[in-house]
Amino acid sequence: MQAIVVEQITKSYGPKGAVKALDGISFSVDKGELFGIIGPDGAGKTSLLRILATLILPDAGEAYLQDLHVVRDYKRLRSLLGYMPGRFSLYQDLSVQENLSFFAAVFGTRIEDNYELIKDIYVQLEPFKNRRAGALSGGMKQKLALCCALIHKPEVLLLDEPGTGVDPVSRKEFWDMLQRLKSWGITILVSTPNMDEAELCDRVALLHNGRILAMDTPAGIRDSYDRPLFAVRSADMYRLIQDLRHWPGAYSCYAFGEYAHLALHQSLQGFDKQADTVMAELQQYLESHHHTGIEVLRAAPGVEDCFIASTKDR
Repeated sequence: MQAIVVEQITKSYGPKGAVKALDGISFSVDKGELFGIIGPDGAGKTSLLRILATLILPDAGEAYLQDLHVVRDYKRLRSLLGYMPGRFSLYQDLSVQENLSFFAAVFGTRIEDNYELIKDIYVQLEPFKNRRAGALSGGMKQKLALCCALIHKPEVLLLDEPGTGVDPVSRKEFWDMLQRLKSWGITILVSTPNMDEAELCDRVALLHNGRILAMDTPAGIRDSYDRPLFAVRSADMYRLIQDLRHWPGAYSCYAFGEYAHLALHQSLQGFDKQADTVMAELQQYLESHHHTGIEVLRAAPGVEDCFIASTKDR
C-alpha cells in the first residue's frame, strides 16, 4: 500500500514564477517505508515537505497522503501527519513538559496515551523536563521536536533536515530512533543534504534544482554508477585536483575527505583488465607534474559520487 503519492508537483516563487523550486516531480512511498529526499540547499526539499504538510499550495500537480488529497482534504489530513520543520519552531519560553502537553492537547490526546511511542526519546529528555526549550542543546531540541511531532501517533512523519545543526553523536542517535519508529508502522519521509544519511533509508530520491535525478535503494543507486573511480592523494591536494582535472582520461575530479575522487571517461565494463595500466599511467602523469606522496587506489562509489555524476550528466 502506498502511503504517499506525488504526481507532477510544481512550485515556483517570485515574479511570474521566476524561481522554480519544484519542476514536475513524481514519486511514491510505501506504507512503513523510510524514504529519503537527498539534495543540497536550494534543491526544493523544504518546498516539497511544506506542500505535503498542507502548509503551502503547489502550482500544479497532485499529492496524496493516506489516500487524502493535500489540498482538498487538508483538514482531515493534518490529524494524520507529524511534521518537524528544519528550523526549531517549538515554544522556546515553555518547558519541555509544557511543550509536550500543549501539542498533545492540540491533537486531543495526552502524553500518557501515546507514551510508549515516544518513550525511547523522552527518557533522554526527562532529566530536563522543567528546562525551557530555548535553553536545550541542538540535539535535545531535535529530540523534543520529534516527540511533539509523534505525540498524537501520526500515520505519516515528515522530517525536514533533522540532522542539520546537531553534533554527529546526536545525529546518529536521531537516525537510530527513526529506525525504531518503523516498527510502529509509521511512514517516514525525511529530507537531508547529508549524502551519508542516504545509506540509512530504505529508498532515496536524489533531488537537484527541483528535479529528481535518480530514485532507488541506496544499493541500487550505487550499482548504477558505471565509470571507473579512483581515490587519489598527494602532498599538495589543491594542485592535485587541478592537475587531475586536466588529465586526458578524467571525466570529473572533486575533493572527497582526505582524497580526491577521480572518475574516468571510459565505461566500467571490462575495465578490470586495464586497471593496473591506467593506475601506472596516472602515477607517471602525477610524478611528471612534480607531485610527491602519491597514493592511487580503486574506490567504491557512494551515493555522493552518484549524485555528482548525475548532476554532471545533466
